[in-house]
Amino acid sequence: MAAAQQADIAFGAETQDTDQPVEVTADALSVDQESGHAVFSGNVLAAQGEMKLSADRVLVVYSADQARIARLEASGGVTLVSGSDAAEAQSADYDIDAGEIVMRGDVVLLQGDNVLNAQNMTVDLNTGTARMDGRVRTIMAPGD
Repeated sequence: MAAAQQADIAFGAETQDTDQPVEVTADALSVDQESGHAVFSGNVLAAQGEMKLSADRVLVVYSADQARIARLEASGGVTLVSGSDAAEAQSADYDIDAGEIVMRGDVVLLQGDNVLNAQNMTVDLNTGTARMDGRVRTIMAPGD
């Protein structure tokens, strides 16, 4: 059995301030008062500072006291953009308190002319780095 491949890389222009407000726009919103969850659907765009996440559907999970957003769970055509870097995946979970985004399913990361593929990518917004794992493939453009 082959070991899973892994790669650590820079992601985004700089570290992300996870204390900034999160603005979410979508075609529709459904709120479940009992669970404290909100579901945005259709052309969803969640923005926090310079970082933008788009998807078909985003579940917003609030903190236990309902005072703030704790987590975003995105699915369907997920795209994450930070600085000049962009990543696509089938789903993504953003843990705001931890400052971590986990993208899953056929991840494609574009950094300039370079393309990286993997099954999963974990972005640490506090350090501006990402870790890709699960059959990592890289296509690097030759330097000038």
